[in-house]
Amino acid sequence: MVIGASSAKAGEETDTITETDTITEDAYRLRRRLGRADLRAVPAARRELRELLRHWGKPGRSEIAELLTSELVTNALVHTDDDAVLTAVVDPGGLRVEVRDFVARRPELHGPETDDDTHGRGMVLVQSLADAWGVRPHELGKSVWFELGAEAA
Repeated sequence: MVIGASSAKAGEETDTITETDTITEDAYRLRRRLGRADLRAVPAARRELRELLRHWGKPGRSEIAELLTSELVTNALVHTDDDAVLTAVVDPGGLRVEVRDFVARRPELHGPETDDDTHGRGMVLVQSLADAWGVRPHELGKSVWFELGAEAA
């Protein structure tokens, strides 16, 4: 079962640690392996995505993309205790970010338990700020993804 709808498909994982490449004349892809529980990968993924999106979208779109990407990456590293793979594909019209992990447990939408609780907001942010998002099951694990259009307000 797939939650959400997708107009783009992410590529297959490779053994490459980090790779940015051109997949068509005007589309680019970032692929990064994320080590088990390596939370240093979160700011590194944000920096790499920022570089990929340097000239993309209306003002503020890349910052939203960075925030949502850091939420997906953090969730994969904290809640699965396994490696993950980040893939971002950008073209002039939009961005698709997908984080694949190797644990079948699905993310849950819930708010923080208390007003000062810093946990529990990640997927609510994704749901609120992404143009589309979803969870796609794999034979082993799942991918959590979101899409942003370049021109949305």
